[in-house]
Amino acid sequence: MYTMPNGDAAHIEPLREVTGLTVRRLETRDFARLNEFLNHYIIHTAINFAMAPFTLEERAEWCAAYGPTGRHQMFVAEASGVVLGMASTSQFRPKHAYDTTVEVSVVCAPEAVGFGIGQRLYETLFDAVRGEDIHMAIAAITLPNAGSCALHERMGFARVATLREIGRKFDRYWDIAWYQRAFG
Repeated sequence: MYTMPNGDAAHIEPLREVTGLTVRRLETRDFARLNEFLNHYIIHTAINFAMAPFTLEERAEWCAAYGPTGRHQMFVAEASGVVLGMASTSQFRPKHAYDTTVEVSVVCAPEAVGFGIGQRLYETLFDAVRGEDIHMAIAAITLPNAGSCALHERMGFARVATLREIGRKFDRYWDIAWYQRAFG
């Protein structure tokens, strides 16, 4: 039995150790594995507010928004040929005044939580986007999620707001903590 970051139980065998971890840019070959663990969170938790799992084609379209340069990039963490996590900077809002603000996301496969992978991903991602025209990074975290809150605080984010009961999933309303960090 494994306890998800929001307290839900899942039948996933956690890894005993992670060795040989590399962090690299997203590649097409990663789409299926990303889809697998991201869909796990969609189906089993409120960490992601999507209500239905993505098809592989939808995931590929979603991944197309990330490039090797610019404000919007994605990195994956891999060990022994298996992708164990991802981190990205994405468009925050579609209006042009928000262009220099990005929303960040980091997600580890459920069996790979607690090995420092999220921090490694963020360090690589933030190094890659340094020098891009980014003024502010925003993170939205479904509560409760002590691990994600602690990670973002370690990475220099400050909690600036909690929006109460703004997402409904699994017949329950969920709070969102908003974090931000200045770049540049």
